[in-house]
Amino acid sequence: MDDSAVPLGNRLCGEVTPPCSKSYAQRALAAALLAPGCTTLHGIELCRDTLSAIATIKALGAEVEIVDNNTLHIHGGLKPRTNCLNVGESGLAARLFTPIAALHCEPITIEGEGTLRHRPMAMMVEPLKELGVEVRDGGGRLPIEVCGPMRGGKITVDGSMSSQFVTGLLLSLPIAERDTTIEVVGAVSTPYIDMTLETLERFGVEIMYNEGDYTQFYVEGGQHYSPVEYTIESDWSAAASIMVAAAIAGEVTIKNISTLSRQADTAICRALERAGASIIIEESTVTVAHRELEAFDFDATQCPDLFPALVALAAASKGVSVIRGIGRLRGKESDRGEALRTEYAKLGIDIELDYDADQMRIVGGPVTAAEVDSHDDHRIAMSLAITALRIDGQVVIKNRECVAKSYPSFFEDLESLSLQQRE
Repeated sequence: MDDSAVPLGNRLCGEVTPPCSKSYAQRALAAALLAPGCTTLHGIELCRDTLSAIATIKALGAEVEIVDNNTLHIHGGLKPRTNCLNVGESGLAARLFTPIAALHCEPITIEGEGTLRHRPMAMMVEPLKELGVEVRDGGGRLPIEVCGPMRGGKITVDGSMSSQFVTGLLLSLPIAERDTTIEVVGAVSTPYIDMTLETLERFGVEIMYNEGDYTQFYVEGGQHYSPVEYTIESDWSAAASIMVAAAIAGEVTIKNISTLSRQADTAICRALERAGASIIIEESTVTVAHRELEAFDFDATQCPDLFPALVALAAASKGVSVIRGIGRLRGKESDRGEALRTEYAKLGIDIELDYDADQMRIVGGPVTAAEVDSHDDHRIAMSLAITALRIDGQVVIKNRECVAKSYPSFFEDLESLSLQQRE
């Protein structure tokens, strides 16, 4: 069978443990860099984005020991070894480590690869300049050169496109020499800001803000990070794909995952319930089983990474589903709205994009075998693979290996769940 083809027509059954949250992992790696002493992180999944973050903190001065496939010892200390950081294809790493690099008094260039070169970075330029950083950028794109030190002050940040730069500021400014007030306009993906604040608290850093209000943060300068030991929790973004696959084609138990997580993508549970899937939630497991699926209405503004999985769910649901928040999709690894519309059309599913209403409408129905393209986007590849489970034929996904960005074992896990059913 072609390596890019998906085994189809199989029911899924069994258990799977998703990889760790790369969002938590990258925040913890950045904090460990800034914490003098040894931090130990357990549960690490060495996907491409996490490997890029590890390479970045090493370039910025950390000593990293990979104890085994899931454990790291990190000896922190911001002492850049190079004047150029390559953050791979990780948008979070670009927006997180640029402010950290700006703490240093020598020029450092942040560059990326692949689709990241086309993703917007202009929101970082003026706030960094207002904090005393010299900035040279590539027209709102990478590469960006920064030269600090970042001193603190009062800034206004556009948070309407992404919360990732806010995360970078919250992680870096506690060790600036002066206090900082950050005014955030139009904050989105606020659960990810909660994840950042939780990580900072774990490392002994305090940020002042009104709980539930993401418009203003007060950051005291001159703080110190403390090294810690903890286990990174599983990734709800990865789990969401398997959960939708189960809702479409079987029954699967997701292990080592908690609905009490601050991760935005816990919202997948609400979407599955609205579509009519069976969900059983226990202390550290979630079991999802197929039932007849009905069209649903869901607002994914605060959890845009769920869009591809939600489209697979909607395509398998009877009727017309509406998913809101498509304005968040243009600055991802691909233009995800257009990519989903184009590739699902090849499978026989009609998707309408209404940017004025900020929503997507998906007409559920049968799908047909076709050759489709991942657009080098890990979440598009997973969405297409999930939908392929419904077809008595073969779907070939071009560049499906891009799933390694976040979930390297995705196809192996799908195959394992399918094999368990056949046995």
